[in-house]
Amino acid sequence: MKALVTGATGQLGTDVVTILCSKGHDVLACGRKELDITDIAQCHQLIGQFQPDVVIHCAAYTAVDAAETDIDGAYKVNTVGTRNIAVAAESNGSKLIYISTDYVFDGTSEDSYQEYDNTNPKSIYGKSKRAGEVLVQSLSSRYFIVRTSWVYGAHGNNFVKTMLRLGQDKSSLKVVHDQKGSPTYTVDLTNFLLELMPTEKYGVYHASNSGACTWYEFTQAIFEEARKLGISIIAEPEPCSTDEFPRPAHRPTNSVMDHLSIRTNGFQDLQPWREGLKHFLIETTAK
Repeated sequence: MKALVTGATGQLGTDVVTILCSKGHDVLACGRKELDITDIAQCHQLIGQFQPDVVIHCAAYTAVDAAETDIDGAYKVNTVGTRNIAVAAESNGSKLIYISTDYVFDGTSEDSYQEYDNTNPKSIYGKSKRAGEVLVQSLSSRYFIVRTSWVYGAHGNNFVKTMLRLGQDKSSLKVVHDQKGSPTYTVDLTNFLLELMPTEKYGVYHASNSGACTWYEFTQAIFEEARKLGISIIAEPEPCSTDEFPRPAHRPTNSVMDHLSIRTNGFQDLQPWREGLKHFLIETTAK
């Protein structure tokens, strides 16, 4: 298939491009230099010129705390930019995969969130991404909205890399133990997108590595698996509350998403989060 990828130099986008190319797809990788998604004319021109079968829209404003004060910036990228991509993809007859987030939920539910539960974002980031979802649903006839959570991978900064660095430098670390969610390895998420894109099973999907943990439990697992690979971790994590680490943006207390659409559409679920973590650490230490 011909695939145009936005945000192609980002954490997820880099893996999407690499894996698509390795599977023999014809890929146009678009970072900010190649495509300004906030420019609708440029979106029409590039998508019209390349004529992709599918547009995988990974580009996003992801600075969650900065978005609380840079409201226009967040909406310009996550909402207006997504509208531009949706309109250009639709006019070309391309399928659209829009990467969204667990932050579209408020995190107050005691149960896992299903795809068609009511959204109620509390942060500007979450609100701007939800607005992007609404525009995709309104403007595209061939869309997949894929919500994911706690993403990490080999490219860019993320929680796993930060903990590995701090774990080797500090004797103790306080880590939040009252927020739970599902860590997601970019390679596992990309493989799901590849399974999804040739189909016509359109709709909203929750795609994260299966299972759930708190940030503290995630850190414990990172250190345990790193030590098995011979990485010198000296830190011992200590559980703490969200209140001890006040941040500008609201974080969902419960970020766990049920994979109802994956099951009911007959797709393979993503592997357990701890297995994804092991594979990531093995890949990272091998380089």
